[in-house]
Amino acid sequence: MNKRFLKHAARFSLFLIVLIGFYFLLAFCLSRITINAKPVNKPEVAIYIMTNGIHTDIVMPAISNQINWTKEISYQNTLEADSSYQYLAVGWGDKKFYIETPGFEDLKLSTALSAISGLSTSAMHTTYYQNISEDNDCKKIMISREQYKRLIDYILNSFEKDKAGHLIYIKTTMHYDIGDAFYEAKGSYSIFKTCNTWANAALKACGQKSCLWTIFDTGIFIKYR
Repeated sequence: MNKRFLKHAARFSLFLIVLIGFYFLLAFCLSRITINAKPVNKPEVAIYIMTNGIHTDIVMPAISNQINWTKEISYQNTLEADSSYQYLAVGWGDKKFYIETPGFEDLKLSTALSAISGLSTSAMHTTYYQNISEDNDCKKIMISREQYKRLIDYILNSFEKDKAGHLIYIKTTMHYDIGDAFYEAKGSYSIFKTCNTWANAALKACGQKSCLWTIFDTGIFIKYR
């Protein structure tokens, strides 16, 4: 009985290893396929893609003639941001991970399993910045007003809203930055939809270079070297 059990356990382990390997191989290959390789952009609005080495944010003007983000994403919901903070970074991710995991050293197995299951809730992480500087982790993209409108629509549609149509602020003591805050979001994080999948889809929505599919930030940023 023990030998039979060990034999089945070994087969299952091998199958699991092959499946995980195939998943990462597929993610690598699909992230190298470029969508909108040569976008036609009128240089009317400056946006940015920013990574912390793992997670990609979309950065936009806090206030423009197309949208004033501060009306819904209030400075008052941050620790210290004010009208001198001219840029807004937005990212999507697993709510429990955002709220309960200050750093990867604090990551619990239960949180990780909940996130990859696709059964957990999500949140929008918003961060105001005073200035943005281009470097290897932050790339500027000039787009047209019409493309920016599509990006705005995509991002707003990612937020959960109350009955009055307003964004739903998440009251929490968790902050990663003096200018950040969290809001309820639509959808669930999973092994097929990560924070970087969301950001990649944002670039697709406004007609910019993007991956066919990606779970990592690397696939996005190699398009903008």
